[in-house]
Amino acid sequence: MLESMLNGLLLVFQWPAIGYLMLGILIGMWMGAVPGLGGIIGLVLLLPFTFEMDAVPAFALLLGMYAVTSTSDTIASVMLGIPGTSASQATVLDGYPLAKKGQAARAFGAAFTVSAFGGVVGALIMAASLPILLPMILAFGVPEFFFLAVLGLTMVGALAGGSILKGLTVAALGLLLTTIGYAASTGIPRYTFENDYLLESLPIIPVVLGLFALPELLEMAVRNTSIARIEASDAKDATLMAGVRDVLKHWWLTVRCALLGTYIGMLPGLGVSIVDWIAYGHAVQSAKDKTLFGQGDIRGVIAPEAANNATKAGALIPMIAFGIPGSLGTAILLGALVIKGLRPGPEMLIDHIELTFSMVWDIVIANLVAAGLLMIWSKQVAKVSFLPGHLLVPGVAVFVLMGAWLTSAALGDWISCIAFGFLGYWMKQGGWPRPPLILAIVLGKLMEDNLQLSTQIYEGYSWITGRPIVLVIIALVVLTLILAVKGVIKSNNTPKEEDAVVAGEGSGKNPILSLPLALLFLGIFVAAPIGAQGWEPEAQQFPLVVSYTAMILLVLIIFTDFKEVLQSVREASGLGAAVSASFEKADFGRSTSFIAYLIGILAASIVIGQFIALPAFVAIYLWRWGHYNWKICLSYAAVSWAFIYGFYDQIMHLFFYPSLLFG
Repeated sequence: MLESMLNGLLLVFQWPAIGYLMLGILIGMWMGAVPGLGGIIGLVLLLPFTFEMDAVPAFALLLGMYAVTSTSDTIASVMLGIPGTSASQATVLDGYPLAKKGQAARAFGAAFTVSAFGGVVGALIMAASLPILLPMILAFGVPEFFFLAVLGLTMVGALAGGSILKGLTVAALGLLLTTIGYAASTGIPRYTFENDYLLESLPIIPVVLGLFALPELLEMAVRNTSIARIEASDAKDATLMAGVRDVLKHWWLTVRCALLGTYIGMLPGLGVSIVDWIAYGHAVQSAKDKTLFGQGDIRGVIAPEAANNATKAGALIPMIAFGIPGSLGTAILLGALVIKGLRPGPEMLIDHIELTFSMVWDIVIANLVAAGLLMIWSKQVAKVSFLPGHLLVPGVAVFVLMGAWLTSAALGDWISCIAFGFLGYWMKQGGWPRPPLILAIVLGKLMEDNLQLSTQIYEGYSWITGRPIVLVIIALVVLTLILAVKGVIKSNNTPKEEDAVVAGEGSGKNPILSLPLALLFLGIFVAAPIGAQGWEPEAQQFPLVVSYTAMILLVLIIFTDFKEVLQSVREASGLGAAVSASFEKADFGRSTSFIAYLIGILAASIVIGQFIALPAFVAIYLWRWGHYNWKICLSYAAVSWAFIYGFYDQIMHLFFYPSLLFG
């Protein structure tokens, strides 16, 4: 075994494998850092270039790119509050608040250090575990996968915000949204409203970018604030090395989360989606002092980043050993194996063991190199957090809209992005947590499929009480809820902790905005069963269970919000004064103006095309909102046009919308 590991290492360092590995690392760092791209698109783009290559350099290129996207995606999560990929959702909760405090460099130092550690640990555990993991993986069937998804949603719903009821309701909304499109069990379209765009379900990338990115851009635009809310001179102690010292201080948390990420990553279909939330939940529940989580606790960055990098290696185990792809990324890598004439299974562990170990070393080296390079560059990236908001908003808006356009190159992508941007702004102002919605959209299809398979295979619901692993997971779900309720009660009874909670995701207090949103959600969940009438029972099952559960939660939320609205009206001495104060607190007037600008981009793209509409938005925004001179406005717009044309058109070869005037 040791000889095979060394031979695998030598294969990686032979030319041209090492050259392709370094190229893959550079491409992966870019793919992870740019919102909307990520490792999947990178694999799709690079796969055709590997057809004529030997196996070792081919996988050096692919794995070098794929392994580091979970490291560089931290840049968007920390700097913009946007999950760079699905594996960095939990990082947003504390990474972005750290950037607001002027501590982006500290967050980067901690994140890149644990990312390297997690990637290396995951790869080494993968190498050691390959021969012995078959019983463990086979012990998990569809019932276990269903309840693992329930556990992930429970953790994010209970931990992301001050209201557990709101967190679970938002998760239910996400699950309901996943029922849009063709039902897998029957093939009938659900909730499509005769719109072809919705037949293939609601795309997640425009939803994520709209829900997280646009509200943050809106806040910077309206208040003209930098990402950091302090001066650069006040953040001298928040350095990269401070983040490294944080990792050394919390070394045991880092080790636990890396192990957690590796073994959860082995579970096909679920690992990548829930691992960061399970790691984050573990960090919160195992901490003695929980008051800073959600408002800039470095442990909230360390835990998910250590876990999500370890997941990449863990996900390769079922693919190599059993031919079971655990995610879309590993499915593409499985296709690359087949193209090279390799067969997953015992053949990879006996006849091609040196190639298998070269893949392990690809992941180890990629994580170490990427972490080192990002450490060097991140000091300069962190300085961006102190730039004026009006300089950042138009450029990031172009990235966000083009990232959304990558999904299907349809106007529906931009409509979804802008609509969920408005919803995200409303949720943020009203105190509704946003992360549960995204995780539910990621897991919804898997949950519905596993629920229906479980009831069909076991002819009912006996699987809930008849499988030991299911019972263990149910116990963890109950324990998570109990600990979350206990934490909320404690925070409400402790003045010091109550002040701390307000800063977290979904913990804002604005009942006059929260109550209408609760009523809107109730209307959606009431309409869903009505719209499901006439469907076959298999197609009705999941949306009905989700809707009825959410209705119960919403009745309790509306009752609580209504009492808080009455209190606000009494304090303001009238309904009109209370509404005015609520809108002023949310900067409602200028916020709707910014949303109107985004709608204007959409309308202009239809008439004159995206090549003109996006740079025009950049110039007009800088002129009207930033009050910059025409030289800066036109120069910024020209650079934006060059980037759209050079990268998205010439390199990505995207289809752009055929405008009415210019085609």
